Amino acid sequence: MATYAIGDIQGCYDSLEHLLGLCGFDPATDRLWLVGDLVNRGPKSLETLRLIKSLGPAALTVLGNHDLYLLMVAEGGARFRAKDDTLQDILDAPDRDELLTWLRHQPLCHVEGDYCLVHAGLLPQWTIARARELAREVEAALQGPDYREFVRNLWGSDPAGWSDELAGWPRLRVIVNAMTRMRFCTPDGIMEFHTKGETTNAPAGHLPWFEAPGRCSAGSVLVTGHWSALGLKITPNLLALDSGCLWGGHLTALRLEDRQVFQVDCSPGEGRPPAR
Repeated sequence: MATYAIGDIQGCYDSLEHLLGLCGFDPATDRLWLVGDLVNRGPKSLETLRLIKSLGPAALTVLGNHDLYLLMVAEGGARFRAKDDTLQDILDAPDRDELLTWLRHQPLCHVEGDYCLVHAGLLPQWTIARARELAREVEAALQGPDYREFVRNLWGSDPAGWSDELAGWPRLRVIVNAMTRMRFCTPDGIMEFHTKGETTNAPAGHLPWFEAPGRCSAGSVLVTGHWSALGLKITPNLLALDSGCLWGGHLTALRLEDRQVFQVDCSPGEGRPPAR
């Protein structure tokens, strides 16, 4: 039995199939850990969702910002529709409701042994145990009877930092934004969402979230995606796996048992060049 952690797919279904073949993935004996962003911008988001869902317990995915964007669009919670999204095939599919229900029942983060699987990262003041507790609050809202109200109040970047005193939608929004959107933050966990690109682009007073001094989750191995400009980054306590498949880079799988890396080249036609 092997566990393969795979970076952001974003609808690049053909690359995913190629990668699973390269790994020799067998759903009868192996497991997939997916870092989220299964959908959007790539050409085959519908096929990707159907495949992952069909794998049942052999595939575990956490939610990424593009997955939550899909749920917001579906429920009228997106303030505007991005011109380059590729979600319409899902929204028009006969199994749309089944797929969306399955998606909103996926976790925001997953903790197992020394590993924490989360799309973007964790705020420096959160231990792994605390992060899992907070993720559970979001999952309860997303899976509950009032989930439509939740996704309609999810949009936005405020508040920018965590406080135990937060309540209601602002509390849930901070948890979601940290776990699915964060790249840079201050040492005390104030997030900045406008800056992308290389780590050297960090705004004044900010640093990559995983470099925050005294980060409380540093004793575990975080398995993440989200940051394509960071590329594949493997350290003792960080496995960052978004290697830019959407942009014609690679789709990456890492076998957790021995950290062997498997990669396939992605056709530039599956995504589009990044904005310069």
